[in-house]
Parts: sequence; C-alpha cells; structure tokens
Amino acid sequence: MPSGKKPPVSVCFIAGNEAPRIRRAFESVADWAGEIIVVLNDDVNDGTDKIAESFGAKVFREPWKGYGAQKNSAADKAAQPWLLSLDADETVSPALRDEIHRAIEQPGGHAAFCFPRSTRFCGRWIRHGDWYPDRQTRLWRRGKARWTGEQVHERLQADGPVGKLRGELLHHTADTIDAQIKKISTYSEAFSREALARGRGASAFDLFFRPAWRFARGYFFRLGFLDGWQGAYIAWMTAFYTATRYAKVRTAQENKAGWD
Repeated sequence: MPSGKKPPVSVCFIAGNEAPRIRRAFESVADWAGEIIVVLNDDVNDGTDKIAESFGAKVFREPWKGYGAQKNSAADKAAQPWLLSLDADETVSPALRDEIHRAIEQPGGHAAFCFPRSTRFCGRWIRHGDWYPDRQTRLWRRGKARWTGEQVHERLQADGPVGKLRGELLHHTADTIDAQIKKISTYSEAFSREALARGRGASAFDLFFRPAWRFARGYFFRLGFLDGWQGAYIAWMTAFYTATRYAKVRTAQENKAGWD
C-alpha cells in the first residue's frame, strides 16, 4: 500500500458510557483507518462522544436495540469497502494492523477474516484455556456479512469464505476479579432470558456435569494451567458462570410454572 495512504476500511464501534477506556481503542486505529464510525447509546453522558469526535469519528446516537442490531446499524453507516468491528475495550496490535493491510490488498476470494483475541486478566495476557485463541470474525467486505443474535452472544455471519489472520486483537477486559463477577451476573441474566424465549430449559446435566466439564476442558485439555494462577481462576470462574446461567434458567422456569 502506498506510503501515507490509508487502507479502505471503516472501523465500527458501538458504545455506552466508555470514556475511561475507549481512548486506547481509538489510538490503535486512528492513524491508519479510512473512517471511524461510532454508534452510541442515546443515554451516553460521560463524554465518550467528545473523545470519539477528537479522533475524527462520525458519531451517531441511537436507542439500544441489542448487540447484533446495534452493530448492524453501525455497519450500515460505513462508506469504505471493508469494515472492522471493535469494542471499546479492544485494541488492534501492530502485527494485526499490518496483516489487515495485506489482507485488504490481496483478499483472494474471502468475504471476511478472523483473528485470535488475547485477553489481559489480572496483569497477565491469557494465551491458553477457554479464553484463547478466542477467534473473532471482525473484518469483512461491505455487504458480505451481517451480525446475528439479539441480546448476547452476537456473531458475524459471512456470505462466503472466511480467511484466518495470525495477529492478535488485544482485549483489555475488566482487569479485576470484582469486575468479572459483575459480568457473570449481567451475561447470565441475558442468557436466561434468551433461553426462556427459545423454550430452552435447564436439566440436571446442565446444572452439574456441564460446569465440571467446562473446568476440565479449560484447565487441563486446553492447557489453562500454563497461565498460572490466573488460568486456574479463569477455569473455575467459567465453571461458575456456566452453573449460574443454567441455575437462572431453572429458577425462571420454576417461577413461570408457578404462575401458569
């Protein structure tokens, strides 16, 4: 790619009140992205919009519609032929940036590209267990992919082959144990609502065996023990999250049966 010329890619964000951490995400793309699109929740009031505008982003405010719908709304506003979706707590590593440049120059027949995401937890980059490689499909040709999913666990559905990149997306997630516990509460509640909407119940297998398997898979089979005490804690936390979300489904199930 000629020196000084930015690649034809729109970087798309959705965000709530993210002023304390979104600046780092913008810094990782502002000097090379062809365009930055930010769709903010309409109740954002902490200056996230001002930070986005300081990096030249196009900012829009919209009511919250769920992760998938909100991300599709951001993508629909993009003008470049390639789109890259980022969250407020993610940054593009230099290695991934360079690979994105090359992929856009010579995409072959690929409609989209995925890459590994490494998460920083309690002072350590996690590169084993259930949290890695955590491949994310986030780069795609405009018009060749859409986000699916409602409140949680949205994913990009590509219309065509998905290529693999090796550079890492860096995930600066909640870096304290308390923050992770709060996430468990939020995500398990969303999971239980979606499960009930689909008529999905919670069996004894879900409540007892599935959490035990998640620990064994993450810690032993996926080598989580190589990530020190953080790897051990993540394995236990994943098992607890699994148990919690199915316990919430079971509770809602029983409450619904009591109302009927």
